[in-house]
Amino acid sequence: MDWGLNTLLSAGAARLHDDGRITALGSGGQFRAAGVLAKQHRLRSLSEHLHAKSDHYQRLTGGNEQHALTARHTVLSDEIRHVCDRRSHLNDALAWAAARWTVDQAITASATVIYVEDLRSMEAKGMGRTMNTRLSQQVRGQIVAHMRHLAAEAGIAVVTVPARDTSKHCPQCLTPLRHRKAPDRPTTPGWKWALCPSCRWQGDRDNGAWRRIAARGLTHQTKTVTDRASGAMVIRTVVDKLEAGAVVTPSTDKTSRNDRSKTGPTRHRATRPTPRRRRTPSPARPSGPAGKRPEGHAHTGRTRLPRAAHRYQGVTTISTPTNRHQPRGAALGAGFHLHAHATPPRWTIPLPDTTSDMGSLS
Repeated sequence: MDWGLNTLLSAGAARLHDDGRITALGSGGQFRAAGVLAKQHRLRSLSEHLHAKSDHYQRLTGGNEQHALTARHTVLSDEIRHVCDRRSHLNDALAWAAARWTVDQAITASATVIYVEDLRSMEAKGMGRTMNTRLSQQVRGQIVAHMRHLAAEAGIAVVTVPARDTSKHCPQCLTPLRHRKAPDRPTTPGWKWALCPSCRWQGDRDNGAWRRIAARGLTHQTKTVTDRASGAMVIRTVVDKLEAGAVVTPSTDKTSRNDRSKTGPTRHRATRPTPRRRRTPSPARPSGPAGKRPEGHAHTGRTRLPRAAHRYQGVTTISTPTNRHQPRGAALGAGFHLHAHATPPRWTIPLPDTTSDMGSLS
């Protein structure tokens, strides 16, 4: 595991074979937490501003409790305490999340040891008061402590490895790397792309660093000691003879892209891919009687349609153009289908003509 400046953690898995070769398992991963780090940066800037304002009030009051700015200084002190509590809770949550992520990666890879970059290489010196304060308030120490706690439950050891030249040399041939701007972030400062002039290995600077840390830890296993003060396992020094063999051999298990020979039966592929969810047709309506009134338009106690509706379901409808729509009888029940009106039933008795017996009004 490597500590990054833009990415909080960069980690990956490596394997030591019986013949002494070291191969990387995959390309590794990064724990970025950009949103949490941005919020942490805002709280840190706010805390620095409040502390500067508090120091200014302290100089103006001069220790006089009767000064007019004493009440404002008290309120400002409470605000500083509140911001500090928020920063502490945020750092603790971030530390547990990063430690849990690292241990989960180790468990997934069936690892027996986690090699961590030594934090002493990031000691803040000679960078000014503000930068020294920022670097000393990082959560890296909490992450390592939580990581040891979680790894002990899974039976995984955590060993600290010296970080000298881990980002400087190539992980495959130990040649000094050339750093360029990242191709996917050409305008973002801090992101560096490493390129080896000898073996032509290239990748993210942090990606090469965790490979170097893994190779150094695996080759210096015999140099692992236990610190008496903290009880942690560390590798204090780097032996040049062992360091010469701390290289990551490219894996040859994968088939080359140029090799297109068939290795198994051809998988059946559909002629047309599955449509997207919105383009997928709706499921068919449940089978059953087609003529059902909408709920609430008929009596709920009626279990069947009237006798006339059952007898004359094939009645012809009118008032509907036959060139656009062909209704299939009175599909909605007794005598009508949507907006089409049915013809009168055959058994209807015509009403008597009352005007025939009245004679002429003239």
